[in-house]
Amino acid sequence: MQWRKSFLVLAIAGVLSSCRGGEGGDPNPPPTPAPEPEPYKATVSIAASRADSRLACFKGNGEAECGLRLYQIMVEAFVDGDSTRDYNTGYGTSPHKGDLQGIINGLDYIRSTGVNAIWLTPIFNSVRVSGQNDWADRLDATGYFASDYFNVNPHFGTNDKLKELVSAAHAKGLYVFLDGVFGHYKANAQDYASPQGRRVSTAGQADGDTGRLAVYPDDLEFFKEVAAHWVTEYKIDGWRVDQAYQVPVQYWDDLRTAVAQAAANVSYTNSADQTVHPLGYMVGEIWRSAGEIASQGYGGAASPGLLSAFDFPIRYSLVQTLAVEESGNGNRAASNLQAGYLNHLAYPAHAMPNLMLTNHDLVRFGDLLQRGALAESTDDAYWLRHKAAFSFMASYSGPITLYYGDELGQELPGFAARESNTSCAVNGRCDDHVSRTIAIVEGVPSTVGGTPAVLSARQSDLKNHVASLMALRDAHPALANGSRTHIYSDSNVYIDRKDKGADNVLYVLNAKATPAVLTVAGTAIGSGGVLVGLLGGADVALAGGNYELALKPFEARFFDIASPTAEGPQAGEGSELSGEGPLADCYTPTVEGLGPLNKEIFIRGSYAGGNNFGATPANRRFAYKGNNLYQVVVNEPETTAYAFKFASADWSREFAVQGAAAVVIATEQPLAVASGPGTESSIAIPEAGDYVFSFRINASNNGGEMMVSKCE
Repeated sequence: MQWRKSFLVLAIAGVLSSCRGGEGGDPNPPPTPAPEPEPYKATVSIAASRADSRLACFKGNGEAECGLRLYQIMVEAFVDGDSTRDYNTGYGTSPHKGDLQGIINGLDYIRSTGVNAIWLTPIFNSVRVSGQNDWADRLDATGYFASDYFNVNPHFGTNDKLKELVSAAHAKGLYVFLDGVFGHYKANAQDYASPQGRRVSTAGQADGDTGRLAVYPDDLEFFKEVAAHWVTEYKIDGWRVDQAYQVPVQYWDDLRTAVAQAAANVSYTNSADQTVHPLGYMVGEIWRSAGEIASQGYGGAASPGLLSAFDFPIRYSLVQTLAVEESGNGNRAASNLQAGYLNHLAYPAHAMPNLMLTNHDLVRFGDLLQRGALAESTDDAYWLRHKAAFSFMASYSGPITLYYGDELGQELPGFAARESNTSCAVNGRCDDHVSRTIAIVEGVPSTVGGTPAVLSARQSDLKNHVASLMALRDAHPALANGSRTHIYSDSNVYIDRKDKGADNVLYVLNAKATPAVLTVAGTAIGSGGVLVGLLGGADVALAGGNYELALKPFEARFFDIASPTAEGPQAGEGSELSGEGPLADCYTPTVEGLGPLNKEIFIRGSYAGGNNFGATPANRRFAYKGNNLYQVVVNEPETTAYAFKFASADWSREFAVQGAAAVVIATEQPLAVASGPGTESSIAIPEAGDYVFSFRINASNNGGEMMVSKCE
């Protein structure tokens, strides 16, 4: 990836035209219709960066894992297919009657969404302990604190029913992944021995009211047996790993190897009547910063841990851009998507990040739109923003995960009113389980004896659009398994080119409610002929060396680059990482005192050693330089990316780039107060070295200017 200070020439213009009636006409003419909104216009003359092919799925090597399209199912909430297998209690608003038969009933529908895999939340047996309370009963329904790791929870079905489900899914072309909880378990798990006589340890500290943390390496052999058992006996294709940071990173190689060996020793017949081995894929949940995902999950190049983990940093960039994140902060510039991608600088080359929009712990995209007062389900924008979000996922190199119901724009009706219901969650908000709603599965009753679900026109349209996007990923391997060249992004629009061999695809997104007209140079995207519209879109011809691309609000377009040039996208020379002026001076003398803020200020963030914004390390403490200027020189020992604020130890002072924008290294940017979650900025460090972080506070102590610059 190559960096530039100024990526292109941007022109914003527009012509507003109106009609004028003739004289002597109707004395009571109809009201003049509102004029069309003035289009946003931009001229793209050069690509923002060169091709990025560092991470595993950006290399075009054809790994099957890169093309995974998982469909996550919350088992206890999904569909009631067997009235004898009910929990009747749990977190969230479903009836809590979901079971394995309900999933079997929904397999045809699931396949019709275009996915090629299912992920089930934990199905292991959770056995009540004496005297446990209602909240523990609800937790048992989630499956995330298991007692018996070698048998299916009877509330969901039987061991034979799981075998039936796996076989039926494989016959329909769907991989099957289970949820592995290898870092904690229920306190009575020691009572349930493995088939080989192993038991979990009892020395781990308490985890909640009824749980206990695992101890490594004491529990390693037990969980290796668990990981291999379900592959060997049930022929599952691998694991989603809950709270993967609870397993010390050095032991993930042992667990991966156990799964790989088990997969190599069994086979099944797939939908193409081929005999295949289980895939053996594992993806970790580390709901933390990119640096922590790297250190606690992926490990280093010399000793890899997990090979795949969920891409929480880009997920947050995605919802911040097209909706809001859970904190309510969002509706950001389209360039925020590129800022999300820069978090990949923190990952080792073997990493295969997996992007999701929602999961069972997050708020549905539709409810986030309502939280941000951006759209209601009755508005066109609600559905268009969903389509835009799924288009970005379709353009992503690597595995992706859809949460059940998101393909229908599913929401929790009355969500805003429910937020104030203190019985919903400890904090009075439903965020942790608001998305655990009963499923809407076309043609299938949600409960035994109920009426088969019928989709509304808008639900059906979105679902069909998602299926088309998933089919596009199948037809164009550059999307899931190709290098990415970032062409351009600004406040409104985003453009990437994806390449794998002869497959060359251009992705263009209008992330805002204003129509956009883009003039894009053929040299900027490496194209010398027609752009062939995909997904039924019109072709665009090259005229005078440029393409004119017109985009409706929130519209995404995919194009096949029919005549790629030998030179490829022209990105120009890389920029200097060192800025100019006082904010770029790494050697400004320190003066006495704390300056006008009268506080010690630190870079607080998600960097290694930052304790997820909790730490105030001395090597990231600002010194006062006089004239309202604060600076600290930080040694960044390797390529990385993280989120940060400039803040005091007591959080009485908090600053970030205005609008929570990303840092552009060597560029002076506006500084603003950044109070509360979701207001932090991000930075990508493209190479190791010393960097000076500087800010000049204004006379009101509520803003100013800042810069990050590499020291010569």
